[in-house]
Amino acid sequence: MRSLFVMDPLERIVVGGDSTYVTMRELTDRGFDVFMCTPDALFGHNGQAFAQAVPVKTTADAPYFSVGDARVVGLHDVDVVWMRKDPPFDMTYIFTTYLLDMAPPSTLVVNDPQGLKRFNEKMWVQQRWPSFQPETLIANGIDRLRDFVTGRDAPTVLKPWDGNGGRGVLVTHAGDRNLRSMIEVLTNEGRDYVIAQAFLPEVEHGDKRILLFDGEPVGAMMRIPIAADHRANMHVGGRVEATELTPRDREICEALAPMLKQHGQIFVGIDVIGQYLTEINVTSPTGIREINRLSDRRLEADLVDVVMAKVEARRAS
Repeated sequence: MRSLFVMDPLERIVVGGDSTYVTMRELTDRGFDVFMCTPDALFGHNGQAFAQAVPVKTTADAPYFSVGDARVVGLHDVDVVWMRKDPPFDMTYIFTTYLLDMAPPSTLVVNDPQGLKRFNEKMWVQQRWPSFQPETLIANGIDRLRDFVTGRDAPTVLKPWDGNGGRGVLVTHAGDRNLRSMIEVLTNEGRDYVIAQAFLPEVEHGDKRILLFDGEPVGAMMRIPIAADHRANMHVGGRVEATELTPRDREICEALAPMLKQHGQIFVGIDVIGQYLTEINVTSPTGIREINRLSDRRLEADLVDVVMAKVEARRAS
């Protein structure tokens, strides 16, 4: 099985917590050919997509990546393209998905680029499963957002619709004298949309990341915020703990599974706080290494098995 990873530069990979690294290593250990390129190395010619890519062998020890000479690789010449470029989900990212759309049916793209374009990580829940979310307003009107916050007795979360990693997430309340200024900054004076959502006090006990492979939950971890920050994201200091799926978690996963399968979203991470689903992460989700350490698992092997089965099914058809 030949794989091409479209990803950030290798020198930016933090191997201790990177799901892409450990997946590449699993493929190398199985003796498979692995190539990588950055998104700007993709190009199209006469209806076919290509990449100026380098072969990579990934090891458990430093320097972790052994890179060969660059060459042109056609997307039709590999079995799997792994779209692992980290957010932001901007126009450059979207244009990359247009090029990935040119991959032939014989090549599996993980995750399917049409699904990546169609389903925003924060908006998809509101579009399809609003009952899984707390009270939510999506707006760019300064007065409308202010009225939503001041009309509630409890705190409210404000966050940009296109944010990632906890960037721009703020907690406010009706008596906050900074409220209007906060909204003006987040909306860029009313030009950009913001998500206003009921604050979930359960976040103090953790934000649960659940990984799903082809719609099936395979592992979970609890991300616990530090006392000085409401956000549980690991890069802002949150710590991780082992956890189990609750009946509510399984209900959410079962509801999502058919849509994930239908739209080719094979590697997905969802975020759950208490009883509520807050995000569906389809653009380069992470968490494999942390769950492995907490649960003595090798989820990268399970992921490769899932992908290999899909590749074999395409070959058979």
